[in-house]
Amino acid sequence: MARIAGINIPTNKRVIIALTYIHGIGRTTAVQIAEKLGIDHSRRVQDLTDEELLRIRETIDSDHQVEGDLRRDTAMNIKRLMDLRTYRGLRHRSGLPVRGQRTHTNARTRKGKAKPIAGKKK
Repeated sequence: MARIAGINIPTNKRVIIALTYIHGIGRTTAVQIAEKLGIDHSRRVQDLTDEELLRIRETIDSDHQVEGDLRRDTAMNIKRLMDLRTYRGLRHRSGLPVRGQRTHTNARTRKGKAKPIAGKKK
């Protein structure tokens, strides 16, 4: 297993796909890293030399914010919004959709499983 940014990336996958296992690196960023270091897109992680893995590790450490640092920054930004009592912060606090989606129907991912309400008495 190759270890980059504290994550064991799978060795039998292509380099571009394997890099996306790191939080904060998507397909586009993975392609940019591979092109910058001159690594062929079709190569697999198990075929990389130790020196190439070291160069990937150094590039990610120096140029990109990933894993723990990124998660911490995201959590701090959300906490700041909640402390300022902005509209977005209040939506985060109450567990509702933040970006203007409707909640009359849908929004089950944010609101959780539907809670039944007792039927109306006649």
